[in-house]
Amino acid sequence: MLGGPLGAVFGAAFGHNFDKGLGSFGAASPFTGDVERIQTAFFTTTFSMMGHIAKADGQVSQTEIFIAEDLMRQMRLNPEQKRLAQRLFSEGKKAGFPVNDVLQQFRVECHRRTNLLQMFMEIQIMVALSDGTLHPSESNILQHAASTLGFSAAEYRAILQRMQAQRHVQSADKYGMGLEDAYNLLGISKSASDQDVKKAYRRQMNQHHPDKLVSKGLPEEMMEMANRKAQDIKSAFETIKQSRK
Repeated sequence: MLGGPLGAVFGAAFGHNFDKGLGSFGAASPFTGDVERIQTAFFTTTFSMMGHIAKADGQVSQTEIFIAEDLMRQMRLNPEQKRLAQRLFSEGKKAGFPVNDVLQQFRVECHRRTNLLQMFMEIQIMVALSDGTLHPSESNILQHAASTLGFSAAEYRAILQRMQAQRHVQSADKYGMGLEDAYNLLGISKSASDQDVKKAYRRQMNQHHPDKLVSKGLPEEMMEMANRKAQDIKSAFETIKQSRK
């Protein structure tokens, strides 16, 4: 289904079952429908790059492994799919992982679907931030990935800021969302007008609407993760509204 670097990474992870095709995954396969090629590219790039970034600081932490496994749980992968995701993660950790070629092909496969590319970057940043520190080596890879996928330096910084806010919100969930995190999650400052707050909320919801993301090629099994993201955006908007009453 996929040629080039992504096909090679997928084939290496799939191993001896590669010639059987994706049908061997069964009815629960995330690679079905008209956008199956994009879904395959997204799945392959996501988990292999997660491994590559996790290894960037010299070792893969238990927290980074947990994040990868948690994503697999959210996707409710069947045993064969989970093994493939784990193998892709391992492929990304290898010294010869063709990161530039993989990212360039992924961008082409996504056909300028910016929302999908942004979701991909958010997942990778989430992995990098999982141990509480963004190491210089991880930062370099993330910036390079963002640039390769067509994001400007300013756009990358905005995505990073939102993900840092989201991580802080999730780690302190029992205390509720703080106002500063709410503004950062929507990508605006406290001085923004009410109209600008609404525009930022609508823009973020439009970019992260689960149904839209799936229609563009996000594997359906990632719907729960997209729903969680959308809920955080709604909570941020409500928090800001309440503070302005």
